[in-house]
Amino acid sequence: MSARLVPAGGDRTGRRPDVPLRITVDGEPVDGVAGQTLAGVLLAAGRRAWRRGPSGAPRGVFCGIGACFDCLLTVNGARDVRACRRRARDGDVVATQSRDAR
Repeated sequence: MSARLVPAGGDRTGRRPDVPLRITVDGEPVDGVAGQTLAGVLLAAGRRAWRRGPSGAPRGVFCGIGACFDCLLTVNGARDVRACRRRARDGDVVATQSRDAR
């Protein structure tokens, strides 16, 4: 999966108005664009992993369609949110998590 965001000016249809948003990930602000998933915001910000599996291996987006559960985050206090399925909303508070931290 690409870790970049194509600028609105590069959109050949010319109909994509980028509406900026900001989320907080582990206490740090991360900027994105309305319509991106949480995984998309994190990837565009250069973060390819945001969770650790039981073995300690880094995890991020694997399947990108919500089938594998590798991209889990805590969002606004709700654990186990799939980052590839949840659209980012301005003001979301996101925390990374590990499978063994319950």
